[in-house]
Amino acid sequence: MSDFTLNASVRHDLGKGASRRLRRANEQVPAIVYGGEKAPEPISVEKTSFYKALEEESFFSSLITLQIEGKSQQVVVRDLQRHPYKPLITHADFLRVDATHEINLRVPLHVVGEESCKAINEEDGELHVLSNEIEISCLPKDLPDYLEVDISALEIGSTLHLSDLTVSAGVTRVDLAHGEGHDNAVLSITKAKIRSDEEEDEATETGAADEDDAGDDKAQKSEGESQDNEKKKDNDE
Repeated sequence: MSDFTLNASVRHDLGKGASRRLRRANEQVPAIVYGGEKAPEPISVEKTSFYKALEEESFFSSLITLQIEGKSQQVVVRDLQRHPYKPLITHADFLRVDATHEINLRVPLHVVGEESCKAINEEDGELHVLSNEIEISCLPKDLPDYLEVDISALEIGSTLHLSDLTVSAGVTRVDLAHGEGHDNAVLSITKAKIRSDEEEDEATETGAADEDDAGDDKAQKSEGESQDNEKKKDNDE
């Protein structure tokens, strides 16, 4: 599990105007930390280290240590509010984590083994990733950065579901807790669709016919306009 630490301070100046001034100073990001037995606490996070952490995929599925004026709290990211068109974070929500209670979090799936998958490299198979992340539940100490999916031995026509994923002890796939009907597919390998020579010829002929029709329509329109101009000229004379 990755280790992230962010420095923050308590916000005493609250409201939209205060948040705008904070963002305008471009040194800190408005945020809030909540959950557990403590009351929600408005904070501001040091911008440079926060933005650097955001570049790491694992940041969103890891425990984060918030250092708030000398006191540390374990949290996870719950929500980020982004500027509508600028690459800026306007507000962040952090959820306090209790080491004795399970948390639900979405973690990414990492597909490996594609370079050694015979179905893809020798049999014209196509990989279709149907889900890039799944929701898991576990104690904070068991939280993985990601789940690895090895496809090296898969054959054409294979489909992997949530129940096929390997997870470590203590980790539960949340959707499966709702029953077999929620055992969703996460990826599949299918035979690549190759257009036959007849289909290629038909497509070429269709394209050529469309171009001919367009040319005929243009010629007819031009001829019609020419006749209209001649009639108008005769009427004027």
